Amino acid sequence: MTATVSPQTTVLAEQRLEGPARPRKHRLSGKALRWQIGLYVLLIVLALVYIYPFLVQVATSFKTDAAAAADPISLAPQPFTWAAYERLFLNSDFPVWFGNSAVVTVFVTAGRVFFNSLAGYALARLQFRGRGFVFAGLIAVMAVPTVVLLIPKFLVINQLGIYDSYAGMILPLLVDAAGVFIMKNFFESIPPSVEEQARIDGAGTFRIFWSVVLPMARPALITIVILSFQGSWNELSHFVISTQSPELTTLTKGVAALASGQLSQGSQFPLKLAAAAIMTIPVAVVFFIFQRRIMNASEGAVKE
Repeated sequence: MTATVSPQTTVLAEQRLEGPARPRKHRLSGKALRWQIGLYVLLIVLALVYIYPFLVQVATSFKTDAAAAADPISLAPQPFTWAAYERLFLNSDFPVWFGNSAVVTVFVTAGRVFFNSLAGYALARLQFRGRGFVFAGLIAVMAVPTVVLLIPKFLVINQLGIYDSYAGMILPLLVDAAGVFIMKNFFESIPPSVEEQARIDGAGTFRIFWSVVLPMARPALITIVILSFQGSWNELSHFVISTQSPELTTLTKGVAALASGQLSQGSQFPLKLAAAAIMTIPVAVVFFIFQRRIMNASEGAVKE
């Protein structure tokens, strides 16, 4: 018998002998390559323009007062010294400022994560009278400049008897309209069918929120953590109208007074920029830890 070899079998055999097909390299044309190189050069220049002031800040913090005044934009401290940091931590109230900011930031961040998620879930899922009015009021609050609310906020804090205390510093910041808005939109993106099985099993509203929906909202929660930490750590106007005691001074208030010359004489650029450099570290650390998870909508997706 004579075996018949089909053309398809011959092609397959040739492919096996030649090995797997190599992917073709995509070559850019001369014009497209020049555009791409120009784009990268522009991005590098913009990055340098943005980063250079921060590098000057860090470098100046290691200079002496005379060197900082003589050559303020140099990136090479000559001589190199830790004198500014030693004065901050050993001969100033900087540790007290840092501790107050840390306490306020931790409590405000935890409170915003909890209360913003509760309010966002209520606006997204619960049906109650006046729901649309509440949401409209939320949007209206977001549209009002913060400075307009400083005097009413001071009057309320003073009337409640919590002026110049940790309660006056923390309680008014526990909820923010932007955080509620973010959580509401994220909860609305979760299919209601996710909650039906838990409701059939007898779970209540809070149980469904806490055990079913909230774990799925991890990307939005991390976004709230970052925004709340950054906002409360960098807050200044609220602390100006809610405290007056030196022992309750926060970093922003203390560094602002330091930069304006109220706490020292002369320029003292290294001292001021050292305080500003230390102040940026916690926010940068939190952001770099959670940046990959911020508003990652792919997490918690449910296939119906």
